[in-house]
Amino acid sequence: MRYLLLIYTPESMEAVPDEVTNSVSAAYGQFTADVRARGVFQAGEALEPTSTATTVQIRDGRTITTDGPFAETKEALGGFYMIDVKDLDEAIEIAARIPGAQHGSIELRPIMEQLPGDYAAASGRAVGASS
Repeated sequence: MRYLLLIYTPESMEAVPDEVTNSVSAAYGQFTADVRARGVFQAGEALEPTSTATTVQIRDGRTITTDGPFAETKEALGGFYMIDVKDLDEAIEIAARIPGAQHGSIELRPIMEQLPGDYAAASGRAVGASS
C-alpha cells in the first residue's frame, strides 16, 4: 500500500543555529538512507519556502493566480516521502522516524490505487457524468 508522508514544520529557520540545521539535515539523510535500504522508498523531496508558492484557481472560467500558499498556517508543507508498505501500522512506524515529527507534524495519506483507464472513468463521474 502506498502512502504519501507530508511533512509540516515551522517554516522559519532564521534563529536556528547552524549546528542544529546541520544536525537535522544529517538526520534526514540518515532517514532517507534507511527507508531506501528497507526497500519502501518510492520518492521524496524537500520543497522551497511557501513564499515561492503560487496558488491557481479557476473561477467563472477565469484563471486566478495568487502569490503564496493556499492557506496561511504556522506550519508549512516542507517536503514529502512516498513509501510502499504493507499497512498503515508500518506507515506510522516510518512516519514517526521522520526528523520533522520532533517539532512538526507528519500527515499520512494513502494513495488511491487505480488501474490504467480507471482515472478517466472516475474523473468523469466526479464531475457529474452519468453512470
